[in-house]
Amino acid sequence: MNISALSVTFDADTFAVELSDGRTIRVPLVWFPCLLHVSPEQRMQYELSARGIHWDAIDEDVSVDGLLAGRGDMSWPMAAAA
Repeated sequence: MNISALSVTFDADTFAVELSDGRTIRVPLVWFPCLLHVSPEQRMQYELSARGIHWDAIDEDVSVDGLLAGRGDMSWPMAAAA
C-alpha cells in the first residue's frame, strides 16, 4: 500500500501530516530544524508528492516513509541529538 500525504499543518511546536490511509502523524518541529527556523509563511509553501512533502524555497524534503519510521531530519546535528 502506497501511503501519501494529503495535507500539512503546523502549530508553534509541531508538524502534522494527514495521510491517505486516515492517520495523522504529529511530530515535534525540532525534528526538522530547517522547518523550525523559517517563518510560518515559508512553512506553508509546500508541495505534496506521492512520496512526501517538498519546500522548494528552502530546499527541504520530508518523506512519508521517514515520518512513519519516526525519523526526523538527521542531517542536522541538533535533530540527531533529539
